[in-house]
Amino acid sequence: MSIESKIKELNIKLPEPKNPVGSYVATKIVNNLLYISGQISINENGELIKGKVGKDLNVKEGYNAAKRCGLAIISQVKKACNDDLSKVKSCVKLTGYVNSTDDFIDQPKIINGASEIIAKIFDEKGLHTRAAISSNSLPLGVAVEVDAIFEIN
Repeated sequence: MSIESKIKELNIKLPEPKNPVGSYVATKIVNNLLYISGQISINENGELIKGKVGKDLNVKEGYNAAKRCGLAIISQVKKACNDDLSKVKSCVKLTGYVNSTDDFIDQPKIINGASEIIAKIFDEKGLHTRAAISSNSLPLGVAVEVDAIFEIN
């Protein structure tokens, strides 16, 4: 089954890939590696998912915020690959940042939202290495930001 078919079967609507708002690019290809700049948590209505996990959001809400970051990553991959997701050889690494309280210790459970949606869509190609990092603040007050590295053909 193609990745596009899998996305349709799972009834997933990818968000529109956002353009950078600073002095950087959304994606960069170096040899056969595709680097995706950090994607922030934005809901289905285009609104920022803001707040601190452990105070303003619970684990489930943080997980869903990270899942939205994962979908945004896939959207950026698709754009960088000229709408051809079959060019993806593998997801190499995700780095997830969680805007959380000082005593919050479940960052991996939050970033699973991004990891699991990428693995679900890309199957074996979606398995990756990862870091889940706590942050006392993220851009625009968002709850989660995730960046990625993919290997492409």
